[in-house]
Amino acid sequence: LSYFSPQGHFLRDDNGVIIPNTYEKGVVQGIAFWKVLTAPVRVFFSSDGLTVLMICLFLLVMSGVFNVLEKTGAIKVFIQRMVKKFSNKKVVVILLCVLIFMLFGSFFGMYEELITLLPLVVICALTLGYDTLTGLGACMMSACFGFSAAITNPFSVGLVSEMAKVDILDGVWLRLIFFALIYLTIAIFLVLHIKKIEKNPKKSLSYLLDEEKRKNLQFDLFEEGVEDDKKFKAFTIFFAVQFVVLVLIATVRAISSLAIPILAVTFLLGGITAGLFSVQSKKDVFKYLLNGVVAMLPGVALIAIASSVKLVMAESGIIDTIMNAVINALIGNNKFVCVILIYFLIIFLQIFIGSASAKIMLIIPIIMPICQVLGISPAVVILTYCIADGFSDVIIPTNPILLIGLSVAGVSYGKWVKWTWKIQLIIFALSVGILAFAVSIPY
Repeated sequence: LSYFSPQGHFLRDDNGVIIPNTYEKGVVQGIAFWKVLTAPVRVFFSSDGLTVLMICLFLLVMSGVFNVLEKTGAIKVFIQRMVKKFSNKKVVVILLCVLIFMLFGSFFGMYEELITLLPLVVICALTLGYDTLTGLGACMMSACFGFSAAITNPFSVGLVSEMAKVDILDGVWLRLIFFALIYLTIAIFLVLHIKKIEKNPKKSLSYLLDEEKRKNLQFDLFEEGVEDDKKFKAFTIFFAVQFVVLVLIATVRAISSLAIPILAVTFLLGGITAGLFSVQSKKDVFKYLLNGVVAMLPGVALIAIASSVKLVMAESGIIDTIMNAVINALIGNNKFVCVILIYFLIIFLQIFIGSASAKIMLIIPIIMPICQVLGISPAVVILTYCIADGFSDVIIPTNPILLIGLSVAGVSYGKWVKWTWKIQLIIFALSVGILAFAVSIPY
């Protein structure tokens, strides 16, 4: 673009916000190619370097801790205990699974990590007399929808808030309402499905597959080991501590601006502590932590590449030119129209870039200043991003987590789409409705 688009710049106020109608056009001057090649490294030494570095460290910590909790079996034991407690109320068990997985996704940004529990939830569904699709809905769909109906999800709400320089709980009340609406939608969808297959099991799209699975079912859902009490207590305390930290961040203004570093430190210390209480060999905890960190390194590289796009555009002098073109195209339009266009842009990028963090680093530095000029609040941008980024994860066929989940469950993509297209349409309608409401109040 730097070889075709002219340079240009806006005047900005003391807070760095664009002053409308101050754009000045320059000349076309292409950037040196070596700057493009070295940008993913140089971005760490740019004005955004500290933010990019902090986000990368945060992702490494979260990945390491989630791996500890998953490998030590703490999350698995927690799910088993909750299911066992309500085992005499079969529908309640499924709805409880939905709530737990949605909460993990919405508060802590857990999605990929929870797919490792999919076999457990599918077995739970089959044991209760339901089908594989019920297990997929209670686990993979719920985790994804919780990630999307984010309340404090550090990988979406947290990072966008950090870049917008607003509190992580800015506008949280509407996100809580949206979370409740999404939970009710999944709950009703699954209950109706359960009632249908209870009347006639053959109506299940996975009926033949499930009959074969039941023949080979050798796993005891309620089997417990000697160490399970420790694991359950360790994870419960970990979850409670993180919740208290989130409440403190929300109520103590002095620390709200440090939400990401505080969450990273408490996750690291809490995860290690929970891991040490969950295993006999203490060395295993640090091995799991290191393995989780190493697994996230390709993601960090992707963050660096995505972040370098802004650096290249800024050094080319074309970033304000692009913003000016977008502003001129959108100015005068209804704010809701602008928000919907942003919504579809993010969904389009979702086809090619599955990582929520990478998309944030790629487009939020451009979208946020434009929205400020158009009078769209950061809270609306956060809500729009979360909604557009997540729900499509369980329908877009290029998403690797969806394909892995379906492969683990043994369900074809065609059957999955046939089963879920209606709820996707309902979620889309709810999403558009909540965005229209957010823009109209104003939010």
